[in-house]
Amino acid sequence: MGAPAIEIGPGIYRIPTLGDFINSFALVDSDGQVTLVDCGLKRAPARIVRGLESIGRHPRDVTRILLTHAHNDHAGGAARFAARSGAESVMAHTADADYLRSGSMPPRDATTGIGRLIGRLPAGGFSPVHAVTELQDGQLLEVAGGLRVLHTPGHTPGHVSLLHPDSGVLITGDAIFNMRARMTWPFAAFCTSFEQTRSTARILADQEYSTAAFTHGPEIRGTGRTAIRDFLRRKNR
Repeated sequence: MGAPAIEIGPGIYRIPTLGDFINSFALVDSDGQVTLVDCGLKRAPARIVRGLESIGRHPRDVTRILLTHAHNDHAGGAARFAARSGAESVMAHTADADYLRSGSMPPRDATTGIGRLIGRLPAGGFSPVHAVTELQDGQLLEVAGGLRVLHTPGHTPGHVSLLHPDSGVLITGDAIFNMRARMTWPFAAFCTSFEQTRSTARILADQEYSTAAFTHGPEIRGTGRTAIRDFLRRKNR
């Protein structure tokens, strides 16, 4: 078993909740407040608590929870963790807010055969997250000196990536995977629009950062922006 939390920038930690395959992130302010990005699957909160303990923090220190999107491997543990933390609300982009409130998954891409098949099956979901604060593209949050919301829809209508300029860390969310340290697109059938996912990911090439952090897979330090730009150049030819 790996470390319960890995520092990827000053005051920024990756918390693996299912090996490197699913990650949450903790951003620690100078006053000890913690912003948690994503809450993993339903059983992930126990791993998140262990990750926080390893950096000297407690769930009550988590005053903000931010979800990159409304899928059960990111929001599945949100209601449970919110109930045991110091957070009064959960933040998410406005286009995913109602899915979170109802605990339902956004529609799948009907242009793929698997997506059409999944669309005919019971949708599944996660425990509803009732207190959702809605975010907008470009919003600068007062988190660890400033956290920029980048709306990168396609994987879901309200999918966001997050940029922390002070540390040079970009959290891609599911815009791009880095499974087994190999960058790939997310599975097309699990996107609302795979083509939109490919299109909006280009936004990430235009930002300034050095470390690329992924909700699926390990981070790329130092050369993160170059690696993402190279990936997008190859995949969008």
